Amino acid sequence: MRAMLWVVGVVAGVLILLGLVLEAVRWLVIIGLIALVVVIVLAFVKGRQAMQQHQTRRR
Repeated sequence: MRAMLWVVGVVAGVLILLGLVLEAVRWLVIIGLIALVVVIVLAFVKGRQAMQQHQTRRR
């Protein structure tokens, strides 16, 4: 009986930790996607600025 309580306790602890890790991974994926979108937008803006400066130099 005591061993069964230990097994149930360990399994419950593992499930709780697994839930926390999966929640953290989900938030990391969300943060990573937001960062990726920000980088793409910044690259687009910087590229347009560089093109405009390049065109003004040629005139």
